[in-house]
Amino acid sequence: MKVIRAKTAGFCMGVSLALQKLDKALEKYRDRRILTLGPIIHNPQVLADYAERGVLCVRDASAALPGDCVIIRAHGIPRQTQDVLVAGGALVVDATCPKVKKAQLAIDAATQKNRARLLLFGEENHPEVRGLISYAACGAHVFGSLEELRSLPPEAHGRYVLASQTTQDRHIFDAVERYLRGLYPDIPVLSTICDATRQRQEETMDIASHVDAMIIVGGRESGNTRRLADVAAARGIPTFHVETARELTPEAFAGHAVVGLTAGASTPKNLIDAVQHLLESSDPAENAAAPVLAP
Repeated sequence: MKVIRAKTAGFCMGVSLALQKLDKALEKYRDRRILTLGPIIHNPQVLADYAERGVLCVRDASAALPGDCVIIRAHGIPRQTQDVLVAGGALVVDATCPKVKKAQLAIDAATQKNRARLLLFGEENHPEVRGLISYAACGAHVFGSLEELRSLPPEAHGRYVLASQTTQDRHIFDAVERYLRGLYPDIPVLSTICDATRQRQEETMDIASHVDAMIIVGGRESGNTRRLADVAAARGIPTFHVETARELTPEAFAGHAVVGLTAGASTPKNLIDAVQHLLESSDPAENAAAPVLAP
């Protein structure tokens, strides 16, 4: 079977930097407990590896004790939570993705300068989004689609700033901006979607146009991975979102001679390699009579 693998598949810069900081903390602070406040990235296999190395993943800042080394996850955390950690005597290592940190600071500056409410395009319960809205000086409203935004009653004299979760779809965000400029021509719009996210989505769309099926590798809690699967499925081809090669069987690709392969920004190379090896060792002719699994 022929596999077309995306050049952008795998760790992004922010994920790589976050894990480098965690590795350095494990080496430098051997006499301290090493904690992450929430999963440092959204990949269960990576998290399991760090758990075996003694890293504790806690859900609440109150679990950190004085002297603990607490790594702030790549998605960032609410600024009030970071204040609690510092006040409690923890050693805080900020592993927030630089693109997310830039978005946080831009939201802080723009909402203060304009005394405006933040309109944020994103997933309301995503940890990055909870962190971003904590920097909104005048409150925030999170919406997940243009349709949801349209349902909001417009305020003729409202003051708003528009921004996005860094991993959202740029094409949808552009449509949101056009809609809002029709209501508020001078609305400040922050460019907070990561270029790496745009590049991954565009490459996925391109590959999906030339293959029989798409495989997306990555954690199911990963928002950017799920959006890659959505982008591929929108091309009308069978799309499979898996975390590891164990979830795939040759029968799933009956009759597919060419398969596209990409992965989320928190997916390690070894997991992508394993899926590629499985696909390339599969003979679509031998599987032609086998039942096809539902994507």
